[in-house]
Amino acid sequence: MSPARLGHAISCGRCQREVQPGVRRWPDGHICSGCYVTAMETYASCAGCGRHRLTPGLDANGRPLCPPCAGITVGFTCGRCGREALRHTKNTCGHCVLTDRLAVLLDDGTGQIRPELVPFHDAIRQMNRPRAGILWISKPHIPPLLAALARGQVPLTHDGLSTLSPWRSVIHVRDLLIACGTLPEADRFLLLFEQWLTTWLAGITDDAHRRLLHRFATWHTLRRLRAATENGPIGPARNQAARHALTQSAAFLAWLASRNHAPGQCTQGDVDGFFARPGQARNAAIPFLRWCTRQRELPRLQITARPSPARQPVSQQQRLDLIRRLAGDRQLDLRDRVVALLVLLYAQPVTKITRLTTSDVIRDGATLTIRLGDPPAPVPEPFAALVASYLNARPNVITATNPSSQMLFPGRSAGQPMHPTTLRLRLAAAGIPNITGRTAALRQLLLQAPAPVVAGMLGYSAVAAEQIAAASGATWKNYAPGDHGR
Repeated sequence: MSPARLGHAISCGRCQREVQPGVRRWPDGHICSGCYVTAMETYASCAGCGRHRLTPGLDANGRPLCPPCAGITVGFTCGRCGREALRHTKNTCGHCVLTDRLAVLLDDGTGQIRPELVPFHDAIRQMNRPRAGILWISKPHIPPLLAALARGQVPLTHDGLSTLSPWRSVIHVRDLLIACGTLPEADRFLLLFEQWLTTWLAGITDDAHRRLLHRFATWHTLRRLRAATENGPIGPARNQAARHALTQSAAFLAWLASRNHAPGQCTQGDVDGFFARPGQARNAAIPFLRWCTRQRELPRLQITARPSPARQPVSQQQRLDLIRRLAGDRQLDLRDRVVALLVLLYAQPVTKITRLTTSDVIRDGATLTIRLGDPPAPVPEPFAALVASYLNARPNVITATNPSSQMLFPGRSAGQPMHPTTLRLRLAAAGIPNITGRTAALRQLLLQAPAPVVAGMLGYSAVAAEQIAAASGATWKNYAPGDHGR
């Protein structure tokens, strides 16, 4: 009697994870549910017959096989559209199920999809992984949100969307509507900050503190962010800096309240005590304190920023060891290897890495360059092969969010790259020093070439490159030793 009939656990023939008896069995072994879904979403050229079709099977060398060549006798053709795909219900593929459910959610009350939402409907139903779309619209807060837009309960505008909740889902829907052309372009991070601000202010229990912070946020923080959008998107860095400034401002008011002082009763000891507290840097509260002083909410006191401790860059030997590890460590995610090499070889900040596009990677015959500045920087082997491999395996491009994204590192939100914080966390998890590694790379490059050349090729300003070159000793490396004072 087989182990499955005896009730013993068996292993998946592909991932070797333990699965329960009764799972489906293919010629290459038992298949767990995760491997089954992955196989049923794989389309490639069959290694057996050469046809491009659904290839759930694998040969002895791990190459994809179509069902007949793999010996899989079960049929996977949808009875409605004739597509070979994972069936979501009996005889019906996920694309057809997703199309039907979206049509119901986007019905404007006349039995038809609201005309303005037809591009949105088409973008969702054509996604390569319809199962992900079905799971998304099955969440309890998504159908009411889509129905409100379809039936005109709120205007189909950015202001109308801002009245809906939960705000994270609203932002995702907004990104999709912008990507398909239903809504005009808008500064995503400004909208994120405005929605966060409303929720954050509502959570402040002290009425006097909330009113003061609301004035500061409206007439100082928001005014500056909106003015900055005239020169381009504010980006995630300014969004996070504005949030941090407000939370530290609230922390200062709470500090005064703990000492039984209102803002008008603040003393120099209160200010000094707040900045002397351990933990996060308190310098973010300085704009609030100075604004309160101008508004005569605080007495005139001395407000001095505390200097941040300088971080020592990694040594050149440590940097080279990390580069060698990235070149040969196949266990490390390919995306993380490419990002880390951009940091350790080209001294690129993650905020700039997220803005790179596929057109910034230029292949001219056997030569690969990457446009970080002017002229593009050459990419030597074996790192050129890593970048080329990554271009063919970029993540987050098989759903409805970024099917045609040109971002080098596309994110999960429609039309958006990966968040810089996500890249920083991934680098930290891989043991790659971000800031100190970038500093070491830039100093080493400035020791090897003139500062204007390095600045132009890597996209740095000439002034900043000259300052870093002087600090690293590059300006003295060609001087002969001895007394030059005479």
